[in-house]
Amino acid sequence: MARRDTPPAPTGTPPVAEPRRLGDLGMVWHHARRYPGRIAIAGAALLTTSAATIGIPYGFKRVIDRGFAGQGGTSFATSFHYLLMIVAVLAIATAIRFYYVSWLGERVVADIRTDVQRHLLRLSPRFFEENRPSEIASRLTSDTALIEMIVGSTVSIALRNMFTGIGGLIYLFVISPKLAGMLTLGIPLIILPMTVLGKRVRRYSRASQDRIAEVGTITTEVLGAMRIVQAFGQEPREAERFGTAVEATFAAARRRNALRAVMTAIVIGLVFGSITLVLWEGAVDVAAGRLSGGSIAAFVLTGGIVAGAFGALTEVYGDLLRGAGAASRLAELEREVPEIAAPANPVAFPVPSRGAIRFEGVGFRYPTRPEILALDGFSLDIAPGETVAVVGPSGAGKSTLFQLAQRFYDPEQGRILVDGVPLTDADPAQLRARIAMVPQETVIFAASARDNLRYGRWEAGDDELWGAAEAANAAEFLRRLPDGLDTYLGEGGARLSGGQRQRLTIARALLRDAPILLLDEATSALDAESERLVQEALERLMADRTTLVIAHRLATVRAAGRIVVMDEGRIVEQGTHADLIAGGGLYARLAGLQFHAAA
Repeated sequence: MARRDTPPAPTGTPPVAEPRRLGDLGMVWHHARRYPGRIAIAGAALLTTSAATIGIPYGFKRVIDRGFAGQGGTSFATSFHYLLMIVAVLAIATAIRFYYVSWLGERVVADIRTDVQRHLLRLSPRFFEENRPSEIASRLTSDTALIEMIVGSTVSIALRNMFTGIGGLIYLFVISPKLAGMLTLGIPLIILPMTVLGKRVRRYSRASQDRIAEVGTITTEVLGAMRIVQAFGQEPREAERFGTAVEATFAAARRRNALRAVMTAIVIGLVFGSITLVLWEGAVDVAAGRLSGGSIAAFVLTGGIVAGAFGALTEVYGDLLRGAGAASRLAELEREVPEIAAPANPVAFPVPSRGAIRFEGVGFRYPTRPEILALDGFSLDIAPGETVAVVGPSGAGKSTLFQLAQRFYDPEQGRILVDGVPLTDADPAQLRARIAMVPQETVIFAASARDNLRYGRWEAGDDELWGAAEAANAAEFLRRLPDGLDTYLGEGGARLSGGQRQRLTIARALLRDAPILLLDEATSALDAESERLVQEALERLMADRTTLVIAHRLATVRAAGRIVVMDEGRIVEQGTHADLIAGGGLYARLAGLQFHAAA
């Protein structure tokens, strides 16, 4: 799935997808077989409908041979009763099959979505850097909707037609082995175009699904950045880009449908052509008295059913291939192996936590930027309860420290320890339970204020929520919301100001009550009043915690106990604000630029 411009492919990235086969539907079966009872009921109903369908021609044979041939009375009535009974069985079995097959389709898709989402939550950030989340979302929506159609309809139709076609062929041999033998000679002619053209249909089906995903990706991207699009007047360009993607989707679908139409026409033409020639011979047998009128009528009706069954198979074959393509795309997500996982026997962190952090000779490159060394021999000891500010120009490696400290990545060289435990030996979940983070770019979920606060500690009660809100200077505006904590905040917290969103994330971190705090300076884009409220909340949050602060504005870290200055992935200076200013190095130059600009 990953999109890359240059080889080699990073480890753990799935290869470029090849044309799909019906065998790719195996992942769907893997989920469906959890419900053997319902599969059995649906299968029994399906076999019953096929048998009843084949029984109808036999009923007509009895009616014609016994009724229209002059055998009236009880025998004639019994034949009609038999035919009506078959119709009733067909109707009831069809209803049962429809319900259970539809249930399976809905249930399997729900399970696939849940399992894939649960697996995605275990993957490291590297995977989402190489694969667009909008495309993944498309797989969980459009691809699973296609699988729902396959499981809830197409597979059932395919199996029903297959059983009906096979059963019909058997009955044709019962009626007239000679005519049936002639009819089956055309079967290889039917299979050949299905095999040859089916390979191309598979390729077109995969291409069509990829184009649909592209449309979803563009839609998500543009709608998420609508203000920027409109602010820069790029509506015509985005409309043109979307239109191009839609046309590419249409072109891919048109090629697929055209090929399927040709394949269907060839197969149906061969099937009905074969039947016509066989019936010609059958008419000669009836005239010669070798077949009864009921037999030839049953042969004609059964032949039509068989032809329709095999003709329908050619149509659903293309749908099955599309479903196989969708299943393979979802299976790629399920097969993706998490790069960051707990070892078989993780080392437990000491209790209670002290909050000590140590970087030992850490070297690291981001997978998407392998040519850039983000950290180069980086070593730093942070004592329990100490506040350390990290400053430096853009690209110096400051944010990388946060990524590694939370073990979203593992370093290429060196190691990182928390409370004396190497992170690679520990359970990442236990590590992250000891860390609270306040990002510069706030993340507010499209949910209630209560749920956004509880993200810090989901089991927290209302008293704890309001306590954290008070400490973060957020309680006042939360109480003014229409429904208080139950107010829906909108996409990305659209109903809140920037300062309110930031205070809400601080309250979330306070609620977590973790011994280690990672703080990506949260006041750089706020007005003076909001900055004052946020700074007060941050001071409460930092109390008695080991705090690592990324500082973008040096004025906010003057009082830090220790300031670490980074450049090109290395520590070039460290000390107090006064010491670094007196040293006249990089920090002094950065400070001079910022304070001069502020003046």
